[in-house]
Amino acid sequence: MGTSDEYPYVGRLAASEDRLRNLMVLGLGGDNRAYEVFLKDLSSHLRAYFRKRLARLPGEVEDLVQETLLAVHTQRHTYELDQPLTPWLHAIARYKMIDMLRRWGGHDALNDPLDDEQELLVSSDTQMMEARRDIAQLLEQLPDRQRLPIEYVKLQGLSVIEAARMTGLSESAVKVGVHRGIKALAAMLGR
Repeated sequence: MGTSDEYPYVGRLAASEDRLRNLMVLGLGGDNRAYEVFLKDLSSHLRAYFRKRLARLPGEVEDLVQETLLAVHTQRHTYELDQPLTPWLHAIARYKMIDMLRRWGGHDALNDPLDDEQELLVSSDTQMMEARRDIAQLLEQLPDRQRLPIEYVKLQGLSVIEAARMTGLSESAVKVGVHRGIKALAAMLGR
């Protein structure tokens, strides 16, 4: 097999496996902060994994993520430290999804291929991270009077008043900056 540079898919998979496994091991050793980060990272992977498989039941994804996290937490003592983490996580996620589909009577969905445990880690929110990177690159092209209001109000969720305080702009200037900035971004994307 080639290097992870030749096969980025393999590199992302190995990095995700190593990161999650290390966090899990630290968590099992009593590091509460590492375990908290593990659960947060895992929830992101699970959300993407379930979204892809439950396109017809999008309202069930978050419940399924929570059920799976709870199962991982309560069964963490069964994880064997000398084994890869991904297959263990995949088995729990798959079981929870099949159980939910049976409750829903989703026999058609039970025929979806569920065997690819590698996809649990690789299909994480990679697209989300790439989108954030792309947005950041576009925002860099805007003047501060447009970029900052968009970052604060639209991306960070601050109020117009809070964004005005942070930028030193008036509230109306923040609103105008958001409006003009979004219009400029749309024009950039149109090109």
